[in-house]
Amino acid sequence: MLKSKTFLKKTRAGGVMKIVREHYLRDDIGCGAPGCAACGRAHEGPALEPQPQDPASSLCPQPHYLLPDTNVLLHQIVSAWRPGTWASVASSLRLPGSLETYVEQEQGENANDRNDRAIRVAAKWYNEHLKKMSADNHLQVIFITNDRKNKEKAVEEGIPAFTCEEYVKSLTANPELVDRLACLSEEVNEIESGKIIFSEHLPLSKLQQGIKSGTYLQGTFRASRENYLEATVWIHGDNEENKEIILQGLKHLNRAVHEDIVAVELLPKSQWVAPSSVVLQDEGQNEEDVEKEEERERMLKTAVSEKMLKPTGRVVGIIKRNWRPYCGMLSKSDIKESRRHLFTPADKRIPRIRIETRQASTLEGRRIIVAIDGWPRNSRYPNGHFVRNLGDVGEKETETEVLLLEHDVPHQPFSQAVLSFLPKMPWSITEKDMKNREDLRHLCICSVDPPGCTDIDDALHCRELENGNLEVGVHIADVSHFIRPGNALDQESARRGTTVYLCEKRIDMVPELLSSNLCSLKCDVDRLAFSCIWEMNHNAEILKTKFTKSVINSKASLTYAEAQLRIDSANMNDDITTSLRGLNKLAKILKKRRIEKGALTLSSPEVRFHMDSETHDPIDLQTKELRETNSMVEEFMLLANISVAKKIHEEFSEHALLRKHPAPPPSNYEILVKAARSRNLEIKTDTAKSLAESLDRAESPTFPYLNTLLRILATRCMMQAVYFCSGMDNDFHHYGLASPIYTHFTSPIRRYADVIVHRLLAVAVGADCTYPELTDKHKLADICKNLNFRHKMAQYAQRASVAFHTQLFFKSKGIVSEEAYILFVRKNAIVVLIPKYGLEGTVFFEEKDKPNPRLIYDDEIPSLKIEDTVFHVFDKVKVKIMLDSSNLQHQKIRMSLVEPQIPGISIPTDTSNTDLNGPEKKKIKLGK
Repeated sequence: MLKSKTFLKKTRAGGVMKIVREHYLRDDIGCGAPGCAACGRAHEGPALEPQPQDPASSLCPQPHYLLPDTNVLLHQIVSAWRPGTWASVASSLRLPGSLETYVEQEQGENANDRNDRAIRVAAKWYNEHLKKMSADNHLQVIFITNDRKNKEKAVEEGIPAFTCEEYVKSLTANPELVDRLACLSEEVNEIESGKIIFSEHLPLSKLQQGIKSGTYLQGTFRASRENYLEATVWIHGDNEENKEIILQGLKHLNRAVHEDIVAVELLPKSQWVAPSSVVLQDEGQNEEDVEKEEERERMLKTAVSEKMLKPTGRVVGIIKRNWRPYCGMLSKSDIKESRRHLFTPADKRIPRIRIETRQASTLEGRRIIVAIDGWPRNSRYPNGHFVRNLGDVGEKETETEVLLLEHDVPHQPFSQAVLSFLPKMPWSITEKDMKNREDLRHLCICSVDPPGCTDIDDALHCRELENGNLEVGVHIADVSHFIRPGNALDQESARRGTTVYLCEKRIDMVPELLSSNLCSLKCDVDRLAFSCIWEMNHNAEILKTKFTKSVINSKASLTYAEAQLRIDSANMNDDITTSLRGLNKLAKILKKRRIEKGALTLSSPEVRFHMDSETHDPIDLQTKELRETNSMVEEFMLLANISVAKKIHEEFSEHALLRKHPAPPPSNYEILVKAARSRNLEIKTDTAKSLAESLDRAESPTFPYLNTLLRILATRCMMQAVYFCSGMDNDFHHYGLASPIYTHFTSPIRRYADVIVHRLLAVAVGADCTYPELTDKHKLADICKNLNFRHKMAQYAQRASVAFHTQLFFKSKGIVSEEAYILFVRKNAIVVLIPKYGLEGTVFFEEKDKPNPRLIYDDEIPSLKIEDTVFHVFDKVKVKIMLDSSNLQHQKIRMSLVEPQIPGISIPTDTSNTDLNGPEKKKIKLGK
């Protein structure tokens, strides 16, 4: 049946346009109940359960389906409920867009009331329809709504209806589900005192007017990790004058949570403040003790020079909440039998959350997930509800789950919808696959990777041509052959964005059948590839470049160490070794040329754990050893990425996916320049080339590790490299590589950016056809935004995994003493690097409840004088490393000074190997 509406619309030119909107009503949609005689036809999509599981509801003892209204689903969806009825309804019970249940909006009826009526009509229809299935059928549809008027109308119309709370409390077999009820509004469950703490948030309409007029500024709220009473707001748009605004004090933060989009009002200049150097953690149990907060806020305000003051503001309203489920631990109330407790998130930027639970004794000492429901004006903390129990604190599986959730790493198993697009096994290369593809199986190609690598993206070859020149090939797994645009496999790969490598596991971007098998360029099997082949002279100058889809058969899968042994061995002269030597010789020339152009050679200590084969706990921790072969592979990957970037930009000047590395602002280099000056060295930072040259010159015959330390500091000064769409940006330059253009082509198994680049290159060389999204620069920009976020989160997750495994290592090792170098000096601490473990940590010189030593900090040198001892950047010290487990939520590596000896500060060198959690704890002097 067809329904239509006709109306007239005036155009800008003054004409009148007739618009007809048509609404097609179907009469062929089944109810979803299996074997329904009344429908007399097969249903489409997922079916309702034939006999829903009895949830033991005291309100509805007979079997029933649930029909929640939209608001109930939106409020409770994060709780991941698992009663059989609820789970089945959320996925299966459809409101048929059919003749029987269609509802038109009536005169004077708003959209919300029309939607409520439509759901009631559907509930009534289902109840009447289910009765027709059989005479003895007792199935019911129960309507769940928290809207009082909607519920009253449903009952009047003969529909069984309950609020969410009424229904959940009726599930006598599952009393714990009450804990998962979301608070309905910010006014519900307010603390009894009723004292107003925060000012009211302005409505969205007023905020939008204020932003338009310039009264308010819109930005992203970024809470501080070190100080819970301080935050910054990064202003959106081109407001260069006030790009970052400081907020200090509870009332000025005004219930904003990290990553919320907020509206802020700029305070008068007389009220501007400087960023605080005080470290403050919210450790109070008394959620109403606001006077203590005000006392702490006064600590933040110290006398500073006017040039240090920053634009300061206050939050006047929330434009968009960006809450998510939070991992953390329950801080059980001291009040016996209390159901109200505080939850402490693992992320220090998130405020504590007040929840009600009957399971406090069970949940104590466990990692749990909690969701925020609202934040009333008279509550020190937001309200929330318990969602899920993850497991015991410190358990490897639990902590891995926490770090993946906290860094928003998608890690659920691939769905059947995704897996359905994988090739059927056994798989082999067909004649169709060979179309537009070169057969390169005769070439002596090999791969060089870290030990244990199963997702081999790249392989190389080098051979001499008859004309005396060299042919060099980089062959990359042809992942885009298996992942076709727009299908479920492509969408999931795009969502994940990158493979995440943790210390003990890998979270794949694509299913294992592709990552470790069909796409992996393993030796002695035919594999599809995308090849970049150059003809070069012996001086590594490119004479010709060719891109082609190909079939290869790798002759060897080598580790970096195995490849190095072949290159160095005088007894090995086979084809693979000859190819490796040719590649290595050319790579050295390419690297020298890159460095001459201004490419940076920076340093970042990377560690490798050696795991116990049975317990999988770390038994050794070492910095990774880099060989010539690491550099050899890197040079050809860089060259391939640059060559491909040029090609896709030539063909798609507006739609190329590229990668750029912005030059750091001069202020970023201050710490590096000052540190070098303290050693009578000059570091120039006006260009990448001058920085690279001055780093090369910064050598000390008596202190060989100094150059590495300087390069580590230089790495900290850099900006983050990002993906972007060529049509949305003018600056393509990659600062670190000194390249005018760059992209990622060489790792499509583990990076979705490379998959897009492969598709662009395939179209450019006529090996594949295009599709609309590939040449839509706005959609490409959205893809880049997600890829940048996923890449950043993957890095953070990897660092968190290293930090956790480092804790496990020192937990078993106990307390150790090691040499370290000072990287930074602070007002009350030094930050040191321990080369043996690639480990960085902070040695504090102030302790709680103890007299503070005499500290003199000099920012210009920079240096820190403690009593009569002066510490400079790069000074060598000796520290004790230990695991401090006194705070279960935030276990951490603690470092204390051993040498030089400072009375009352340094730990005696004969300190026994003591567990910080045992009875001997007091023997060890810990930093704050």
